[in-house]
Amino acid sequence: MIALRQVSLQRGTQTLLEGAELTLHAGHKAGIVGPNGAGKSSLFKLLLGELSPDKGEVEMSGGQRIAHMDQEVEALERSIVDYVLDGDRELRQTEAALAAARERGDAHREAELHGAIESLDGYSAPARAAQLLVGLGFVQADLERPLADFSGGWRMRVSLARTLFKPSDLLLLDEPTNHLDLDALLWLEQWLVRYPGTLLLISHDRDFLDAVCDHIVHFDRRSLALYRGNYSTFERTRAEKLALQQAEAAKQQARREEIERFVARFRYQANKARAAQSRLKTLERMGDIAVAHADSPFHFTIPASDKVSHPLLVLDEARLGYRDDAGQEAVQLDDVKLTLLPGQRIGLLGPNGAGKSTLIKSLTGDLPLLSGRRVAGEHLAIGYFAQHQLEGLDLAATPFMHVQRLSPTTADLDIRKFLGGFGFYGDDVFAEVGRFSGGEKARLALALVAWQKPNLLLLDEPTNHLDLEMREALTEALASFEGTVIIVSHDRHLLRATVDEFWRVADHRVEPFEGDLEDYRAWLKARLEGERREARADKADRQAEGEAPKEGRKTARRAAAELREKLRPMKKQRDRAEQAMEKVQKELTTVEEALGDAELYTDPARKAELTERLGRQGELKSRLEDLEQAWLEAEEALEDAARGLPGG
Repeated sequence: MIALRQVSLQRGTQTLLEGAELTLHAGHKAGIVGPNGAGKSSLFKLLLGELSPDKGEVEMSGGQRIAHMDQEVEALERSIVDYVLDGDRELRQTEAALAAARERGDAHREAELHGAIESLDGYSAPARAAQLLVGLGFVQADLERPLADFSGGWRMRVSLARTLFKPSDLLLLDEPTNHLDLDALLWLEQWLVRYPGTLLLISHDRDFLDAVCDHIVHFDRRSLALYRGNYSTFERTRAEKLALQQAEAAKQQARREEIERFVARFRYQANKARAAQSRLKTLERMGDIAVAHADSPFHFTIPASDKVSHPLLVLDEARLGYRDDAGQEAVQLDDVKLTLLPGQRIGLLGPNGAGKSTLIKSLTGDLPLLSGRRVAGEHLAIGYFAQHQLEGLDLAATPFMHVQRLSPTTADLDIRKFLGGFGFYGDDVFAEVGRFSGGEKARLALALVAWQKPNLLLLDEPTNHLDLEMREALTEALASFEGTVIIVSHDRHLLRATVDEFWRVADHRVEPFEGDLEDYRAWLKARLEGERREARADKADRQAEGEAPKEGRKTARRAAAELREKLRPMKKQRDRAEQAMEKVQKELTTVEEALGDAELYTDPARKAELTERLGRQGELKSRLEDLEQAWLEAEEALEDAARGLPGG
């Protein structure tokens, strides 16, 4: 059992909890919801003992084994399967003791330790660790590769696998789906449904909460409210509660006004004075019932370009993928023929690594086609959002400066009003982006896309780092967007609410998918079962041929070492491009800050200076685009080579 008794908690100047009460019983699967900054992660720290309450008590049943996902993972040279196995410390300690006993020749101790490993289910541990990693999107060839080979998002998947592998009675997961695609999310969903312990889950994915959770803990005005049922049930129950609260508040206000009128009229009349005084005391005793405010603070639209082409964009007999330094092609999608028309709303589905992101990048024109044609309409205006663009924000600038750079002549008030729809109010508009959270950066990146009035929106996982209220606002904005939309997302609520058709990206092809998300789940399950059958048949064939597993591992390690050697010059090329980008970006920032001088546009004597600076700004932007393209190609080539597969 977990119990919070009259808990108050303050971080800095902000009070997160005040007299909060909460009781969760063993086996509950509780979703933790509330606005960003309400204290959800601090609740986990209380349970882990990393924070102590300012008042009250936190009680937990003794002997609970707690598993908690680390939010940062070092780039270790240890293989990812070993890193996952390290999550079971007792097993690792027993294995180390067994190795020491074997070295001493202590046969009796060896026998004891073999029994201990068996009781810990240790002999199946490598297979269980591999199953977790494969479920989260890795392939068998990845398992012996070092953690350092993988990007931050993939390392977070390894960290999640390690957390799931660790024996636990209480599992604490903070935004576990942020770095997952839809396939891995569906797998994780089923794993958590089967988890036998107590689960506390912080998530902004309503479908995920619906599928996994049987209780919801809501952070509401420095208190905790426990609701029975999943997230949809919580929404309905809370809506009914708020409606009742609103009605009660209105009823109370009417009664208050009636008493005030009576007192004002009769308090000085002798025959009515006692009744007036009685009602006055009633008025004083009447506690205020706060009128509930359930509306989201985020309200925005995405205006579409006034001009449109028919068709907007065509790919004809296109081959999509990457070229390495030697000119070798890594083809991901072949013979792609598609036509994008005004008003289409498309969701991209497909297994991890099949090429969904590659298709998006090819549509933007950022990734050149290996062959075929890309024909853009005369009035094509693309709005592109992807997670890597968050790193492209100017950390030293403010949200206001980002928008002003796009439209230097727009009135300050219009910019501030626009940014308010994305949750940037007051001083937040002038705060440095470098101090922002991931969610705030994602909101700003979406705002910059919306500001440019596209007629084709290409969105690659747009909801990562966004809380539930911002996701709902984005869903509403996309539903009312009049242009064409293509979305890659693991947020099923967003997909259902905003797209009219699905395209499946799989087996090097892009084709319409006849069905909905449940049909896709069934297709994916059948595909995975087919792959498992093939893997079992493969293994049987190898055993029949007398292949030695030990020799296979040696070969895999040798191949991994050769791959790391091959990656070294590719990493250097990427790093050189990144350094050059930083240098150009720094100079561009200096030029654009100078262009922020209002007198530069009004002083006739400075016209030549203005022309020169605008010209330099154009040159630097063009140079930066070239360098970004070079960096993108180097990064994608590196990721593809690192995965040993055509990435996507």
